[in-house]
Amino acid sequence: MPDTVPGTAEHPGTRPGFFAGRHPNRPGLAVFANAGDPPLATLPDLAAMLDDHGVDCLELAVPFPASPTDGPVIRRSADRALAAGTTLPRVLDAVAAIRPALRRLRIALLADWSHSVKGTDLGHFARSVADAGCDALLLHGLPPRLRAAHYTAARDAALPLVTTCYAVSGPQTVSEAARHASAYVYLVAHYGRSGTHTTAAPHRLATTLTALRAQTTSPIAVGFGIRTRADIAALGDLGADAAVVGSAGVARIEQALTQGRDPVKEFAAFIAQLRRPHP
Repeated sequence: MPDTVPGTAEHPGTRPGFFAGRHPNRPGLAVFANAGDPPLATLPDLAAMLDDHGVDCLELAVPFPASPTDGPVIRRSADRALAAGTTLPRVLDAVAAIRPALRRLRIALLADWSHSVKGTDLGHFARSVADAGCDALLLHGLPPRLRAAHYTAARDAALPLVTTCYAVSGPQTVSEAARHASAYVYLVAHYGRSGTHTTAAPHRLATTLTALRAQTTSPIAVGFGIRTRADIAALGDLGADAAVVGSAGVARIEQALTQGRDPVKEFAAFIAQLRRPHP
C-alpha cells in the first residue's frame, strides 16, 4: 500500500498527498470503473495499466442496479458486472490480490449502501474495506441518520473517506463534506446523471472550490461531464486538484467489449489521450 501521510487530530487517516503525483501544470486524474466490467479477472491488468500510465486513483465501484445518479452508459456497465456475479466480497478479494503490485495507483472503493452494505455493521464493513487494501471509501446513498456512525467507523478503521457535494450545494453541505474528507472531496459539477456535459458555470465551480479549500486540507476532485484533456485542463485552471473521468472511459470499455477488442488496451488508448499535454 502507498505510504500514508500523518493526518490531523480530527482525521487520523488524512492524506493531503492523495494526488501527489499531479504535474504542476495539470490536475491529478481519477478514473471510474465498475468492478466486473470488464470481467473481474482482468482487474490486475487494468490496474497495472493505470499504474503504468500515471493515473492517480481508480474509483472502483461495487456494481449496483438502477443508480439514480448514473446515466445509461454506467447503468449498462453495472448490469453487465452484476450479471457476471460481481459482489462486494469478490471485489474486496480482487483488490487484496492486486494491491501489493501497485506502485502509485490508489484505489477508492465506491459502494452503495442499500445494495452492498445495508444490514452489515458499519464498523465491520469499514474494517473489511481497509483490510483489503483500499485507500479510500465513498459510500453512496447512506441515510443521513447513519452518517455519524459511518464517520466513526471509518476513523476507527483508519480508512480515509471520499465525501461529496455539488457545485450548487449550500454552505452546510459544503462544510460537512470539507470537514469529513480524509481522502478527497468529490465535487460534483452539476445535478443530474453521469455522462452529461458539465453545465455548472466556471465561476460557480470556482466559488465552491474556494469555499472547500478554506475548510479542508484534503484534495478536491471535480467530476461529471469530464471527457477530454481540454476539460481536465480547464479544471486545473479553476484550481481543482484532480479530475474524475467516468462515463467517457466506461463507454470505451463497452465499445471494446461489443466489438470483441481488448478492453484494457482500449482503455489504455483513452488514458493516453487524456494524458497528452493540452495545446
